[in-house]
Amino acid sequence: GLCAGTGSWSDADQDAGLSKYTAMKKAVCADGRARGMFAFYGANRTGRWAGRIIQLQNLPQNHMDDLAEARALVRDGDFDALETLYDNIPNVLSELIRTAFIPKPGYKYVVADFSAIEARVLSFLAGEQWRIDVFKNGKDIYCESASQMFGVPVVKNGINGPLRQKGKIAELALGYGGSVGALKAMGALEMGLQEEELQPLVTAWRDSNPNIIKFWWAVDTAVKKAVTYHSTEITHGFTFANKSGMLFIDLPSGRRLCYVKPKMGQNQFGGDAVTYEGINTGKWMRLESYGPKFVENIVQAVSRDILAYAMKTLRHCFIVGSVHDELIIECSPGVDMKAVCEQMGRTPPWIEGLLLRADGYECQFYKKE
Repeated sequence: GLCAGTGSWSDADQDAGLSKYTAMKKAVCADGRARGMFAFYGANRTGRWAGRIIQLQNLPQNHMDDLAEARALVRDGDFDALETLYDNIPNVLSELIRTAFIPKPGYKYVVADFSAIEARVLSFLAGEQWRIDVFKNGKDIYCESASQMFGVPVVKNGINGPLRQKGKIAELALGYGGSVGALKAMGALEMGLQEEELQPLVTAWRDSNPNIIKFWWAVDTAVKKAVTYHSTEITHGFTFANKSGMLFIDLPSGRRLCYVKPKMGQNQFGGDAVTYEGINTGKWMRLESYGPKFVENIVQAVSRDILAYAMKTLRHCFIVGSVHDELIIECSPGVDMKAVCEQMGRTPPWIEGLLLRADGYECQFYKKE
């Protein structure tokens, strides 16, 4: 369990609408720790852990430079000083939510996470070599993606630097079949991109990543064949089998993804689509999917299995939480953070050749660096 350590709880927390603090207050045990925060296999389509109770999977990020100072004021209940120093108290309290989690006395946190895990896995599975080379050479995937898309060198804070933002938003929005709508949902217009730039951005990204596009549609074809003919299909090393009223996708780790009662149907555009039964917004219903969406499930599931392998590698450590691609470890001051990252970044034997990297930092309260 994580150790909760805020000290003073006030009505200001609830007045600010910060329900996380209320959840913490309700969840904390007599020994000051919070337990049961993660549901194993909570995400039913990928098998990822899901947040429960306090919901560590969706905590607000922190951007304040003086996090420790603001935290001390709240902990000590010095709200007069807080109001004097900060204009937006609810925002401060929101940024401090992560810092409510602290290691037990005499210990520290090592927070380690995988670098661009989904981009690495997607590139590897699709065989997109230029992207694999970017990771191999330790380069910035957003700069290199922009460079590939626009045909010019792009350096962060350097030559053609502003193009990096376009590379970044394209990388985050377009890897799983997203188009103009996905760019907008990711905040492209708020970031200063113009409406007329969006479709060319989609086209440029797809032209730069032909093997990822092939992967999407190879998976789409394999799934449709398996569902239509109750057959077993193989592409890109994955087996898709429709049997016993289930669509199974075999993963490299040996685990399987499972879709209930698959059948062919029509999508909103009148084209063929695979549908299956599952839970959406708490209700059991028939859902539709297609190649890029199945690829997203596969990539996230493989990434989850890599995290599980890392947890097994680091089982000698006291792992108190896992958030997406990140591990929170409570350890004694003598533990070497770099050694933890080296062990976490080891490639599992079942996906040999994939290049992984884990980065980390040490802290006396949980935060995002």
